[in-house]
Amino acid sequence: MIYDIVFDHNPMLHRRSADIDIKTITSRQMQKFIKDMIETMYVKDGVGLASVQVGKPIQLCVIAKNYNTLNQRDDLVLINPTWEKLSTHTNIDEEGCLSVPGLYGKVKRYSQIKVKAFDHKGRALDFVAEDFFARIIQHEYDHLDGHLFIEKTKDVHQFDKTKAI
Repeated sequence: MIYDIVFDHNPMLHRRSADIDIKTITSRQMQKFIKDMIETMYVKDGVGLASVQVGKPIQLCVIAKNYNTLNQRDDLVLINPTWEKLSTHTNIDEEGCLSVPGLYGKVKRYSQIKVKAFDHKGRALDFVAEDFFARIIQHEYDHLDGHLFIEKTKDVHQFDKTKAI
């Protein structure tokens, strides 16, 4: 099932999503939801997707396998994620968002973070993410915490097709 994307100005996107009871992760209903979220992410051309973006404000996000530096054979599922910076080094790069279509902006993010979460089977994850992988995780975590990238940039602009190669 492909979900519709929830767009900005929906109050749901500006509230922290609820924690997930670990006992429910392996339920048939949750597994189907995760599968459908991953399918939606690819159909909508995303590199990551937070559950609140498809109308379910729970602490769950997915990241496309091409950007999962832990295991590029599988899409990454993060349930009840937390992260902390490992250094003060940051980088600034352009971001966009499925919930804010057509708008882009440069956002400062930490370049190396330590992530803790549960995976789609309820197993604990504890890993280091760097560079673009870390950026995606921070972006999706922001969704789960009720924030959009446009709140972190001073350079919001529309995509200019005339400058695209």
